Amino acid sequence: MEDAAQREARPSPDALLEAARRADAGRFKLFLGAAPGVGKTYEMLAQAHARLREGVDVAVGVVETHGRAETEALLAGLEVIPRRPVEYKGHTLREMDLDAILARRPALVLVDELAHSNAPGSRHAKRYLDVQELLAAGIDVYATLNIQHVESLTDVVARITRIRVRELVPDSVIDRADEVEVIDLTPEDLIQRLQDGKVYVPQQAARAIRHYFSPGNLTALRELALRRTAQRVDAQMLSYMQAHAISGPWPAGERVLACVDDAPGATALVRHAKRLADQLRASWAVIHVETAPVGGRSDAAQDRVAEALRLAERLGGTAVTIPGQDVVDTVLDYARQHNFAHVIIARARRTGWRGFLRGAVERRLIRRAGDLAVHLLPTPPDVATPPATAAAPATTQRATTQGATTQGAWGGGIAPAQYAGSAGMVLASLAVAMAMRQLLATSDVALVFLTAVLVSAITYGLWPSLLACLLSALAYNFFFLPPLYTFTIADPENVVALFFFAVVALLASNLAARVRAQAIAARERAKTTEDLYQFSRKLGLAVEMDDLLWATAHQIALMLKLRVVLLLPEAGTLAVRAGYPPEDLLAEADIAAATWSWQHTSPAGRGAETLPGAKWLFLPMRTGRGAVGVVGIDRDAPGPLSPEQHRLLNALTDQAALAIERVRLIEDLDRVRLAAEADRLRAALLTSISHDLRTPLASILGSASSLAAHDAAFDPAARAALTRTIQEEAERLNRFIGNLLDMTRLEAGRVRPDGGPADVSDAVGAVLRRAEKILAGHRVQLDLPADLPMLAIDMVLFEQVLFNLLDNAAKYAPGGTAITVRARRHDGRVRLEVLDEGPGIPADDLGRIFDKFYRAPATDRRPPGIGLGLAICRGFVEAMGGTITAANRADRPGAVFSIDLPEPPPLLLPDTPR
Repeated sequence: MEDAAQREARPSPDALLEAARRADAGRFKLFLGAAPGVGKTYEMLAQAHARLREGVDVAVGVVETHGRAETEALLAGLEVIPRRPVEYKGHTLREMDLDAILARRPALVLVDELAHSNAPGSRHAKRYLDVQELLAAGIDVYATLNIQHVESLTDVVARITRIRVRELVPDSVIDRADEVEVIDLTPEDLIQRLQDGKVYVPQQAARAIRHYFSPGNLTALRELALRRTAQRVDAQMLSYMQAHAISGPWPAGERVLACVDDAPGATALVRHAKRLADQLRASWAVIHVETAPVGGRSDAAQDRVAEALRLAERLGGTAVTIPGQDVVDTVLDYARQHNFAHVIIARARRTGWRGFLRGAVERRLIRRAGDLAVHLLPTPPDVATPPATAAAPATTQRATTQGATTQGAWGGGIAPAQYAGSAGMVLASLAVAMAMRQLLATSDVALVFLTAVLVSAITYGLWPSLLACLLSALAYNFFFLPPLYTFTIADPENVVALFFFAVVALLASNLAARVRAQAIAARERAKTTEDLYQFSRKLGLAVEMDDLLWATAHQIALMLKLRVVLLLPEAGTLAVRAGYPPEDLLAEADIAAATWSWQHTSPAGRGAETLPGAKWLFLPMRTGRGAVGVVGIDRDAPGPLSPEQHRLLNALTDQAALAIERVRLIEDLDRVRLAAEADRLRAALLTSISHDLRTPLASILGSASSLAAHDAAFDPAARAALTRTIQEEAERLNRFIGNLLDMTRLEAGRVRPDGGPADVSDAVGAVLRRAEKILAGHRVQLDLPADLPMLAIDMVLFEQVLFNLLDNAAKYAPGGTAITVRARRHDGRVRLEVLDEGPGIPADDLGRIFDKFYRAPATDRRPPGIGLGLAICRGFVEAMGGTITAANRADRPGAVFSIDLPEPPPLLLPDTPR
């Protein structure tokens, strides 16, 4: 086992893989500004001129001068690629022409304002995605970006400037940069530039100085830019040390876990977790514990949870949703099981009893955390989270969460009939209580109403049970507490009893509703697990590609309530292979999105960052060997899939991708096997033609040429011998050609036996006369019983089978030995056997003796033939409904070939009663 020193001396595999991945890509230099107007574009253009003087091919993709004369002057001498016009709402916008840059393919391209959102209809929703495509094509890129556009820092910037930026760039863009150059000015210099009109027009500049460009704001933004750049430089140094096996004090593998709920500010909590993880160089995750919510959850609350989980995945973290009865127990169990060192939660800002419950969760978590570091953050104001891309919907959409109770116009989307049912239960309990008072003379009927509350909570959920609590308390007071039939309570003891009855009913309804919601969530998850299991079984049993694709499309549509289409590559393009409901045609924009997703193994289409104008969203189906196809989804509901739905879709497509790859591997193996078999048969055929067919031709040509040249020199006996040679070799050649033709008929399926009644003895006699010359050097013995039945066989085919068997026996059996033909009846079948006294068949060759072109190895000499006779025998016999086998004789050396044919049913005579 290697010691620690040896392991530390080895380069990091992850660092080496990252270096290899970047080797073929273009180099990316980012000019990072602390604020607008510090001179990012100016510095980028100045360095571009320096590279141009070095002989580098430089082109301008897009540069925004904002009317600044000194910036416009630097554009002179640089090739500017014309922008692409885009029509949008009656206006013509001009965007960077990505395709023109790729076609021009300069060594270095300049791209200004990296956080810019492209006009609808563009291939990518954001300009930084255009840059990523340029880098992937091997083109170097210079780009500019302000620190306020970094996604993980947007909350910090909003607190500093009181302005929330909506154009955001993921942190991965900065992490991808090979070089980051901070463009900085002191606050005094930048304010002076503003006052001189070098950044904004005078009125706008004055307003900016009073708000965004205050000295305090600028100082804080400068520090933020320097800190973020320092983190990037530190990460680059760490990667370099790991790639070159340079030992050093490596940081401990800490992990960060952020806990989000439906409270406002969940996205800010996620961004803080990202920043903390970057500082600690740690992996991180976001967890949401799915419990039965007290008071229900609105659609907006569900949206906040879904958006926080999606943001975590966009920022490179892991999003997890776990059902649980207790938030604290679930979070701590998950943190300890997955070795998290830091837990981040938000401080409760709500007032009243809900704020008290939130505060109780925080206190319990801190008290029971043990060795975990708990970070308690103040919850920021409820501000809207800007969309990550232009493709994100502008309106808030509902994200479906399994097992969650939501609150709509009736509380959780509950129908009025459910409230009516709760009221009916209270009325029924009132009737029972009144009957008990009349029949049993008891007024202690509180448990009767409590039963109605519990049944209502279990049946309908929280809000109907709260209505049952209220009605039960009122009914108990009105009908059973003196003075009766009034809401006045005279006895203080009854006030206490009514109060505690209401408290117990409220607690019991909440508990029962929580258990009900958790049971529903557990049932839904169990159903999902069972569906996934059944789906995996279907895929395991599918052997045809069409069956597999149909099962996949149907399962995805059934579980996610979507329209699904599956595309696989065919002849260099993507083709629709399956869909549910059946879909054969896609629009041109959808085909373009599917092709992009296939080529770049990334999502494209509706709601994605690439080609968001398509109707369908396309996701690649990938395995370890790469993409195997594309799945397209479409649904009527607006907005993206929830994180739970996205994970379920990934699970289904991953299973389908593995099954598709398995079927393709089987098809590839079959093609390889068939190709190898074809090569073997081709080689055998060429060998037979070159030897076995040329031998009789040589004999015929030799004899014919001798007769033609020296006919007068030969006596009659010699001439007869030469003539006989020509005839025998021609017959032999005819048999070879006949075998080839028969095999061709068999493989083409053109053999149609004429199954009329035939006598086996007649067939044997006809074959013996035909093979008289072949069998001239052997003794032929017949053992054919006189009581053999008539068989439904084709006489022509049967005679050819028997002739090939006798020919085979004559070739391999020594001269003078016996060849036996015998027949027997056995269990409704007739067995005909041909036995010889040759060397027999090697044991290893018994399973291959009937293969095409296969010939058992000879010992002293190789008999003539092309290895088709026995293969033809098997084909003809099976065509007549029989079987043929080969074995070695048990009594002496030699081979035995057995033909089993079924006896036909007895014919009905005319006078036989029916």
